[in-house]
Amino acid sequence: MKIAGIGFRTEAPTASLQDALNQTGHTVDAIATAADKAKAPQITELAKILGVPLIAVPLDELSQEITITQSPRVAERYGTGSLAEAAALAAVGENAHLLDRRVTSTDGMATAAIAEGPDA
Repeated sequence: MKIAGIGFRTEAPTASLQDALNQTGHTVDAIATAADKAKAPQITELAKILGVPLIAVPLDELSQEITITQSPRVAERYGTGSLAEAAALAAVGENAHLLDRRVTSTDGMATAAIAEGPDA
């Protein structure tokens, strides 16, 4: 199973999230983000467009994930280096691994990272 972790700024439009995801080059089975962002209209709209479940990752689980990318702003807010990478890893669960470091949308408003597990 491949899951996309998505990080985004509050003012990011759905198109930014979709652009970041498209840049990964992967088709996914679900998308994930931090629980405090999971009800934002742009991420719920993206899940609807893709026809995949949206996983709200509890904030305490994000801080347990070791990420490739290190953003001081994200580290201060979520206790991890990349929201997209941490959300993808946490949503996949045990033995998850990232396929690559996160990518950023063209406008810099959203990020996406893909993780998969051993059953993928």
